[in-house]
Amino acid sequence: MDIVFIHNFEIKTKIGVFEWEHDILQTLIFDIEMAWNNSLPAKTDDITAALDYSKVTEFIRFYCQNHQYELIETLAERLCENIMLSFAVPWLSMQIKKPGAIEDAVVGVKIERGQKV
Repeated sequence: MDIVFIHNFEIKTKIGVFEWEHDILQTLIFDIEMAWNNSLPAKTDDITAALDYSKVTEFIRFYCQNHQYELIETLAERLCENIMLSFAVPWLSMQIKKPGAIEDAVVGVKIERGQKV
């Protein structure tokens, strides 16, 4: 199985359970791994056969700017569903960190969806 990954992708978005969090931008850090057969794009050197990580990052940024959730668990689940559908990704692992949520710790969630091929 080949993997296309995006690590340490930072986005500022509105997220949080507390009332004061609903009106401020907070940083989220994404680490994403997606199954993709890279043999065809490697053979043809054709971007249209590749999983274009720039389009995936644009998609994530747009999604986060246009959806607001209280829980990063909800954001992770919905974003995974949409990435898998929009880019025909059969398997995806996503970790979202929320720096500053807990003093002296890095916290977040990690989910895996789909079938490894």
